[in-house]
Amino acid sequence: MANHTTKYIFVTGGVVSSLGKGLASASIGALLESRGLRVTMQKLDPYINVDPGTMSPFQHGEVFVTDDGAETDLDLGHYERFISLRMGQFNNFTTGKIYNAVIQKERRGEYLGGTVQVIPHITDEIKESIRRIGRDADVAIIEIGGTIGDIESLPFLEAIRQMRADEGKNNVLYIHLTLVPYIATAGELKTKPTQHSVKDLRAIGIQPDILLCRTDRLLSEELRKKIGLYCNVSGDCVITAKDVDCIYEVPIVYHQQRLDDKICDLLGIWARAPRLETWERIVHGFRHPENDVRIKIVGKYVDLADSYKSLNESLTHAGIANNARILFDYVDSETLTAENVADLLGNGDGILVPGGFGKRGVEGKILAARYAREQKIPYFGICLGMQVAVIEYARNMAGIAKAHSTEFVPNTPDPVIHLIKEWYNPRTGETETRDIASEKGGTMRLGAYPCMVQDDTRAFRAYGAAEISERHRHRFEFNNAYLGQLADAGMVFSGKSPDGGLVEIVEVNDHPWFVGCQFHPEFKSRPMDAHPLFRDFIAASLANKRSA
Repeated sequence: MANHTTKYIFVTGGVVSSLGKGLASASIGALLESRGLRVTMQKLDPYINVDPGTMSPFQHGEVFVTDDGAETDLDLGHYERFISLRMGQFNNFTTGKIYNAVIQKERRGEYLGGTVQVIPHITDEIKESIRRIGRDADVAIIEIGGTIGDIESLPFLEAIRQMRADEGKNNVLYIHLTLVPYIATAGELKTKPTQHSVKDLRAIGIQPDILLCRTDRLLSEELRKKIGLYCNVSGDCVITAKDVDCIYEVPIVYHQQRLDDKICDLLGIWARAPRLETWERIVHGFRHPENDVRIKIVGKYVDLADSYKSLNESLTHAGIANNARILFDYVDSETLTAENVADLLGNGDGILVPGGFGKRGVEGKILAARYAREQKIPYFGICLGMQVAVIEYARNMAGIAKAHSTEFVPNTPDPVIHLIKEWYNPRTGETETRDIASEKGGTMRLGAYPCMVQDDTRAFRAYGAAEISERHRHRFEFNNAYLGQLADAGMVFSGKSPDGGLVEIVEVNDHPWFVGCQFHPEFKSRPMDAHPLFRDFIAASLANKRSA
């Protein structure tokens, strides 16, 4: 770029939720980064929760965790999978976080006794949060959660309206994602929802510069001109956001319509032509695999794809790395019994038990771990998935019949998984203490922590390194009082914290591939760089399929 003034792109959505603003924003980021620009991203969520950490997956899908321990919206996972920047606490703000900051300032007297109001105090706080992440970037892409017309979104929309006056017209761009539905009975695409959405946006003072029209088919030139005419947007700024079977094709689809060229023109950016070869290779690998591999995912949020968003994408990345298509089979752990486990899991090439909280369905997960171990089916346990594998192994291999977790049975006589009250935090150099009676959001081990990997283990062969760093989100840990008994029974503790106090990875040797990890590797997998554990799990599952 000719200068280092930050350019701001604001992405809004209308008509309905779940149109894909997060993917659209991430894809725009990927396009601009492929042109050599420094890109950062941010999600502004209008709900009053301070963060999504205490929200049910049924309400808001997966909670994504950053290296610095922030619990954030799942769209930050999309951002990290599409651009090279790693997200942090300042990349996601909610209404609750904004209002909390303003209230704290008022309590400290920073407003000098003035009346605190939505305008200017709340909107100024929003703008400050935006500028904070944009300082070191060429382009900052800001996604506004919710839809136009939501009452709770109004302070965010007012703030971004003000940004154009503050930063200058050539430094701010508004992109609006909306729906152009196909009405089968009429045999037509209908533009009225888009017209009304833009009308509502203009009513609050924002004229979109570019429209992304979500459809199941390409818009005709005639329809693009019609939408542009009624929405006061140039026809070549009406872009088809067409449904695709591979989300990593979205940057390519946008580039084919010259979206990145139009953004650069409107913002006065001089940049090289995009280099999209990597994205093209990913899409080709997704579309033309040599093999299929069936993975049984045993969890309790199986009806909600967003609940395991990063997990599903990590499996897809591993499939691409192994030239295989992942066949996802979701099994509700509440329905799993000794009588039906063979029917429900027997045709799987690999079994994966993901993380989760709460007692519901836990015995089914323990049963899945036992079935995988006894039937020699590759097993991957993540967070709670590792813990249930430990419980199962303790019960059936180490003879600890009443082994359990204090999360589920607080008075269990054999708490092989328990809530530790202290652990060493290498990021601060201090021992942290859990106050288990405090707020829920303050009792977990969150963010990236180092792990030392034992030589000559599956984990070491996967990572190719003796020290790794992975992200955590959990309260309960392996109880080291049982380490000797389980090791004597054959369990391998292949990964531990640097001080040896916390077990991070467990394995079973007498098995084709059986690995559990306390951390969440899905948060660090990328389409062009599949996570080592997911990659090797899929490779083992393919080998299992071939040997069947």
